[in-house]
Amino acid sequence: MTPPGGFVTNELLALLQTAGTDWTFSRDVDVFIGLAGIAGVFVGFAALIGLSRDDDVDAARFIDIRGVVTIGLLIIVVALVPVILGRYGLVDHALWLTSSLVFLTLLWTVMFYGMRRPENRAAMRAQAKAAPRLYVFFWVAGETPIQVSLLLIVFGVLPEFEPALYLTALVFQLFEAAYVLSELVYWRIGSTKVMEDSNQP
Repeated sequence: MTPPGGFVTNELLALLQTAGTDWTFSRDVDVFIGLAGIAGVFVGFAALIGLSRDDDVDAARFIDIRGVVTIGLLIIVVALVPVILGRYGLVDHALWLTSSLVFLTLLWTVMFYGMRRPENRAAMRAQAKAAPRLYVFFWVAGETPIQVSLLLIVFGVLPEFEPALYLTALVFQLFEAAYVLSELVYWRIGSTKVMEDSNQP
């Protein structure tokens, strides 16, 4: 039996390294399940941070926690969509087109409802004001590859690269979740150190 995390650190990396030379749908399945597993770990970490000493979680950190959980759940779903559809007989462009449409629909829905929340808009304005370059880099470097990759699949521009394009969108979506989670971890470490210093005589 593969130990927890072993697939992520060893087998998943090996699959990604050989993707260009021997890419089959069975290999897609292994990679997508691995990515869904990583996203599940992210969701678990964010939930633990939210549940531990929740009295000192401010509004901005609560939004980050909600963001990691939401993105993580999104990744789990869209990573498993091609696996499920493939079991129903969808192949080639039909498989990746349908999966991409589901991905885009869920992604745009999450973004739309997220932007409707006043606290989310306020947090985004505060982040853009505090670190404008990092804010722009995050959205351009993170969101653009996701949208472009999925739209290329939808319009059938590069049919031979559709599995790679879908994987690209998934990986960059995972990058966004990892970025927000890292901010949470650094905040938690910082808040813990401040609390320990305040308790010292």
